[in-house]
Amino acid sequence: MIVGEQIKRIRASKGLSQKEVIVEAGLDKAQYSRIENGKTDPSVSTVAKIAKALGISLADMFALDDLKEIQSRDRTLMEKVSLMESLDDKEKETIYNMLDAFVGKKKLKDTLSNVLQDV
Repeated sequence: MIVGEQIKRIRASKGLSQKEVIVEAGLDKAQYSRIENGKTDPSVSTVAKIAKALGISLADMFALDDLKEIQSRDRTLMEKVSLMESLDDKEKETIYNMLDAFVGKKKLKDTLSNVLQDV
C-alpha cells in the first residue's frame, strides 16, 4: 500500500478537499500534493497530522479492507500502532521522532550504498 494513495482514498471517501486537510493538518500545499501523488514519503509525524485532520487514528490510516492479507507480523505491528493511540501527545511525539530517525537513517544508508555502487 502506498501511503499517498491511502490518504487520497480516505480523504475522498470523507468528501474532504485537499485544502480542508491541508489547513487542518497545518501542512504546505505543495508538500501535501507531493504526498498524495506519491512523489514523497511523509514522516510518521506528518502522517499522524494528516490522520488527525481526516478524523481517523493512525492505525486506521494503515488498515486494509481485506484482513486476510495481513500476516501475523503485520497484525502485531497494527496492534502496536493501535495501542500508540492511547498514549499522551508527548509520548506519541517521542515515538514518531524515533521512527522518523530510523527511517531517515535507512534512506541515507540506501542512498550512500547506491552512490558507492556507482563509483
